[in-house]
Amino acid sequence: MEANNIDRELSWDDEIEKDGSDFVILPEGDYDFTVTGFERGRHNGSAKLPACNKAILTVKIEGSEGTTTIYHNLFLHSKCEGLLCAFFTSIGQRKRGEKLRMNWVRVVGSHGKCHVGIHEYQGRDEEPKKSNQITRFYEPEEQLSLNAAKSFTPGNF
Repeated sequence: MEANNIDRELSWDDEIEKDGSDFVILPEGDYDFTVTGFERGRHNGSAKLPACNKAILTVKIEGSEGTTTIYHNLFLHSKCEGLLCAFFTSIGQRKRGEKLRMNWVRVVGSHGKCHVGIHEYQGRDEEPKKSNQITRFYEPEEQLSLNAAKSFTPGNF
């Protein structure tokens, strides 16, 4: 394996050439995901949500078009408790209706299923841009029924 194909830290004097053409926008849909990173952060507050802690997740999603990484924030505020519950249920740490002490140590490496949408925005260069975003985390039972629905072919018994 060539050294150029290995993910690694760059030194201050390294040569670079990769333009970033590997960026993939997946079509809207349901995808399996793996959490590959977790950071503790702080939300400074906004019109919709006061200042609070946040979990910054790095989520890897593979589609037929390629692999993409989505950075997803989970806000640790009572207004967002349902979103936190959905995430922890999706990765199998919680069952619907259960109380849970969030176990962040077990988040990296977790798997689940989510719905990915396309976020459209205006870039700093005033040009329209697109990125993927997670819009919903599915419960394991929903994951099974989604997989069953995909494998169903009318007329085949």
